[in-house]
Amino acid sequence: MRRKSVVATAALIAAFALAGLPGPAGSRSPSNAAVPAPAAFTSVVVPAVAPAQRATGSLDGAFRSAGFLGATGTLAEPGAAPAVPTRRPKVVQPTAPSGEAWKKPRYTVSGYATFYDNGTTAMRLPRGTTVRICGGSGCIERTVTDYGPVNTSRVVDLYRPDFFQVCGCASWSGTTWVTVSIY
Repeated sequence: MRRKSVVATAALIAAFALAGLPGPAGSRSPSNAAVPAPAAFTSVVVPAVAPAQRATGSLDGAFRSAGFLGATGTLAEPGAAPAVPTRRPKVVQPTAPSGEAWKKPRYTVSGYATFYDNGTTAMRLPRGTTVRICGGSGCIERTVTDYGPVNTSRVVDLYRPDFFQVCGCASWSGTTWVTVSIY
C-alpha cells in the first residue's frame, strides 16, 4: 500500500502539469465559405517587347571607371614579352641501385598452399609474423593472422583472393606449390 503523502504529491504534480498546458489552438468549427469581391482584383497589362526593340541608352561618364576599355581599345602589358623556351631542359635522373629490394629472410619453406576464408595462416608461426609467399603467378607479402595447418604437406593456408593471385590457376584448383619466406 502506498503512503497518502506520495499519492497526494503525485496528484498535485499532475494538476500543476495540466494547468500549465496551453488550450487547443484554432477554431472548433469550420469557417463559412466566402467569395472574394471582384473589386479586390486589379487588371494589369504588360506589353510584350522584343529584345531588338528595347532601347537602352549609354551610361553617362559618372558610371565609367578609371580603366574603362572602349570598343576600339586594346589590352597591352607593360614591359617586354617573356622568352619562350625552344626545348625542354635536360633532367638528370639518378640510376636505381642494383640488387634486391627485399631483405634476406630468416628461412624459406616450400610446399603446398590452400585457400582459407579466415585470413592467412602459416604452419606454427606466431601471429604477426611477416611472410612473403611466391607461387607460379607472383608474390604477395602478408602477416600471419592465425595458426596454420598441422598437415606436413601444406605449409600455408591463404585468404581466397590471395590464393588465386599467387597461383594464377583456375577457380576449381584447391592447392598450389609455393615458397614461403619468413621474416
